[in-house]
Amino acid sequence: MSLSHSRVESALPVPDREALAVSQELSTRIAAEIARHGGWLSFARYMEMALYEPGLGYYSNPGQVFGAAGDFVTAPELTPLFGATLARQVSPWLKDPALAGSGQVVLEVGGGSGMLAAQLLNALDNVGHHEVRYLILELSAERREHQRQTLKSLAPGLMDRVGWLETFPESFAGVVVANELLDAMPVQLFEWQADAGAELQEMGVTWVDGQFAWAPRPADAVLTETVTALRNRLGPEGAQWHSPYRSEICPAQQAWMRTLADCMTAGVVMLLDYGFAAPEYYHPQRDQGTLMCHYRHRSHADPFLWPGLSDITAHVDFTALARAATAEGFSLVGYTSMAAFLLNAGLLDELADLPREPESFWFAQAQAVQQLISEAEMGELFKVIAFEKNLREAASVLGFGGDRAV
Repeated sequence: MSLSHSRVESALPVPDREALAVSQELSTRIAAEIARHGGWLSFARYMEMALYEPGLGYYSNPGQVFGAAGDFVTAPELTPLFGATLARQVSPWLKDPALAGSGQVVLEVGGGSGMLAAQLLNALDNVGHHEVRYLILELSAERREHQRQTLKSLAPGLMDRVGWLETFPESFAGVVVANELLDAMPVQLFEWQADAGAELQEMGVTWVDGQFAWAPRPADAVLTETVTALRNRLGPEGAQWHSPYRSEICPAQQAWMRTLADCMTAGVVMLLDYGFAAPEYYHPQRDQGTLMCHYRHRSHADPFLWPGLSDITAHVDFTALARAATAEGFSLVGYTSMAAFLLNAGLLDELADLPREPESFWFAQAQAVQQLISEAEMGELFKVIAFEKNLREAASVLGFGGDRAV
């Protein structure tokens, strides 16, 4: 996990002076946090501050730009057919009798640019869900305003159905949707050594000579127990880890599921993100983990470069997520690749229903569809998983035909 800043910087566009000033201020704040903790900070806390520190972190910096002009593009920003296809699956879930008393409610966690909200609202309205209430749980004031402007532009007649939250409601029944939320939750990094008597290490962060550096230390009992149990569940593949084997776990995702379970009385949770089931995630050959950074549509592997200016992500372990969900009373509805889900749910039908003129528009939509379902693009790496709780009828599995084991 050692990297040369200069080597990474040379391959990336240089931030402007204002952006660098924000990054420097955030670095100073993180360095002070390291000092307060005796010179060592868990990477999870570093990642939390780099992404979410008020006013400075990547997702809370007022100057941050998202979408095509930013660092990455999400599926809803490629084509409105994405949200229209998701609506085909959400619609039957909303009709379950268990949700009738609460009205039809969709709660999107982490609303991004607002594109998905606009697409789902429009598509659900088109198929008769005229009373649906759409809530967006969004912590960033800047992003809430961006979402509001997107919805005013793309769903102006439906704005009265939209509300914003900063925390989960005390009690909720409906459909929860989250697209590319889990990958931005802080992770713990560990390093396993095969040497007899070697202790599991947790990779932390220190501040040396004016820059951040990796600082391993013996893992505590909780992390050691978690990684040991993980290796045991993996069986032969866990026994074949190469030394040193580095990867990550995400307790924050499990805590998120517990919080959701506490307030959700009935409904369905649909999560879309990139990741793997545990045997693939912790494959012996994936010995450097999945931590990655994104800056201006380029990927790099140095989370210490320009804190607050790069997105920091790790893939989702969908097996751990499913274990956490079922432990909290949810039942698995389905798990599959995004390509399979979208094709099963009718993405190509949505494309076929578009007018062929102007030809340039239809061709652009067809290209976006290809990007969504191509194995070389988003189709295989991205997965869709859904859980239900206390529905009165069997949950629709429209998008999950031929689903995978998780």
